[in-house]
Amino acid sequence: MNELRTTLYETIVPGGGHTSFVLKRGQLLRLTDLEGGGNASVLLFNAAEKSERLNLPDSLKCQHTVKLTAGHCLYSDMGRVLAAITADSCGWHDSLGGVLNAAEVQEKYGQGRYQELRNGFFRNGADNLLVEMGKWDMRLQDLLMCLNLFSRVDVDADGCFRFATGNSRAGDYVELYAPMDTLVVLTALQHPMDPNPQYAPKPIGLTWQQVASDGISVLCRTSRPENGRGFHNTERLFI
Repeated sequence: MNELRTTLYETIVPGGGHTSFVLKRGQLLRLTDLEGGGNASVLLFNAAEKSERLNLPDSLKCQHTVKLTAGHCLYSDMGRVLAAITADSCGWHDSLGGVLNAAEVQEKYGQGRYQELRNGFFRNGADNLLVEMGKWDMRLQDLLMCLNLFSRVDVDADGCFRFATGNSRAGDYVELYAPMDTLVVLTALQHPMDPNPQYAPKPIGLTWQQVASDGISVLCRTSRPENGRGFHNTERLFI
């Protein structure tokens, strides 16, 4: 369905960078892998009540999938839709891999201290997310499993995880529609299972758009009966 959109703002999160913001109800966020092989680790919260946050196990379970793509919803632990994936040129986004901490980054990539590298020092996903969460009065106990956009992890017959290289190409994008005010916390760092032995995070483009109606969410509302109920549960907040 074609929807009238107004672009509100655009920016780039540099490789290794992090940011956070409230995606307001009715807005659409497009994330773009600018160079290919990028990864954006994302957390979502109810902006009005941050104890309500992204629940990936429930998001996968209620939609009977581990392959998150267009038509799927990202649920809170209260059964509300924090964001809906309304468009996706990549086709698969990882909900299993999480992020690395400082010790794991050093073990994987070696020493990368600020003293020698200045702003090019090696960052890690756990600390980057915590820095942003601290701006919203959240702490370590609020750091839960994140969604890794643009990355794919397969599970083989033996239950082992396999990172799929080349999942995202330059220009691939994913769009998240917010049916409620949603706090987005993200960092642009390599996926923990990325086999590249060099620390080389890629930039991610962000574009905010206002859509004329919630018709853009029809695919997500109708892809599963559970999603229709999830949107209904969300809309009750605004009665």
